[in-house]
Amino acid sequence: MKRPTWDEYFMKITQIVAERSTCIRRKVGAIIVKDKKIVSTGYNGAPKGLDHCLEIGCLREKIGVPSGERHELCRGAHAEQNAIIQAAGSGPGMDGATMYCTDSPCSTCTKMIINAGISRLVLGKKYPDELGEELIREAGIETVYLALEPGPGS
Repeated sequence: MKRPTWDEYFMKITQIVAERSTCIRRKVGAIIVKDKKIVSTGYNGAPKGLDHCLEIGCLREKIGVPSGERHELCRGAHAEQNAIIQAAGSGPGMDGATMYCTDSPCSTCTKMIINAGISRLVLGKKYPDELGEELIREAGIETVYLALEPGPGS
């Protein structure tokens, strides 16, 4: 039996985190890791106390918004946003941390990742947002794509 690398280990955890997602279209999980310790986790879904898309339906589906466009027309916060928000309240800081995510970040999440000081990304699938990819390159964030085996809910 082969022992997983650290990147494989943490990427598998993102799949489990994604299972908590309440998004109908795409289940995304993210974790922030510093010094081989998980600082925070996040999955995509509606803000605290609000109805989830699983309960009331998807606004984006109702109005026909394609994936990768018009991020503001969504009830949910992205997994990366939720992980950064959670980490900001827990204290250890994110400078030099690695974010693992089942999907590559959109441009809005990329800006948050840059400002949070995250210096490395390990990503599963690509998300259709060219500006996000361009910002990652411009910021010099090390990026590794690691194919995930399909997990439950994928």
